[in-house]
Amino acid sequence: MPIKLPSDLPAFDVLTREGVMVMAEEAAARQDIRPLRIGLLNLMPKKIQTENQFARLIGATPLQIELSLIRMSEHQTKNTAAEHMENFYRPFSEVAETGEKFDGLIITGAPIEHLPFEEVTYWDELCQIFDWTQTHVQSTFGVCWGGMAMINHFHGVRKHLLDAKAFGAVRHRVLDAASPYLRGFSDDIVVPVSRWTELQREEILQAGLKILIDSDETGPCLVEDPAHRALYVFNHFEYDSGTLKEEYDRDVASGKPINVPANYYPGDDPSKTPQNRWRSHAHLLYGNWINEIYQSTPYDLADIGT
Repeated sequence: MPIKLPSDLPAFDVLTREGVMVMAEEAAARQDIRPLRIGLLNLMPKKIQTENQFARLIGATPLQIELSLIRMSEHQTKNTAAEHMENFYRPFSEVAETGEKFDGLIITGAPIEHLPFEEVTYWDELCQIFDWTQTHVQSTFGVCWGGMAMINHFHGVRKHLLDAKAFGAVRHRVLDAASPYLRGFSDDIVVPVSRWTELQREEILQAGLKILIDSDETGPCLVEDPAHRALYVFNHFEYDSGTLKEEYDRDVASGKPINVPANYYPGDDPSKTPQNRWRSHAHLLYGNWINEIYQSTPYDLADIGT
């Protein structure tokens, strides 16, 4: 089954060229099936790139997916055209007012790691969204800063500033091969990491949460929170092959101190083309998440959260 997207959303053409099954809204309306409703609360500056990355992963499953793009109500992005935001995004205040519910919600990261959570301009509304997920979303996936913010809100787990940026394609180990979210995973995997903060293993465990994927080098990667029907991932399975390169080139061009992303370029040589060694596990992770939603979500959306 395909992912349902507006035919004029940039991701529609991008995914079609890649061979991902995509269906326009008009065609989907003729199918007698209830698609899974997945929301994307996009906090990243490059909205279109982030849309493509997540739509690519959730659109690769056998189920029909309806993707809804959501933004913070008052925060105005400076990196994406206003016309794009107006055409494809709805503010959370509008979503909440309608009372609609979702089978799944992805909350992305945001480049504001250096700020205490309480100093983020939209923190109060984001906390409202976290609480709203408990009555209106079957399963929530917090990514990088989004996951750190959510685990802090519900459990008080703090983020800690690093002395140097954790940056590269880092080896991780699977701690719970029996987890349905890790079905098909190898024991040892590579995951892109790009952050200035970390959550510490001991504090996560003290909160009664389960670490599913871990790294000796960069710490916990994937955490399960059954009580809040949530997953928190602090690294970037969704990254394209060249995303770390784009971040590295940007920082070099602006004169910021930055290390070459570790284990990313062949021979750690930035002049060479980086290799993608995480794509298959990215599809597995998000496919497993979608499958778990499908197995547990009510057929009647109104029953979610009850």
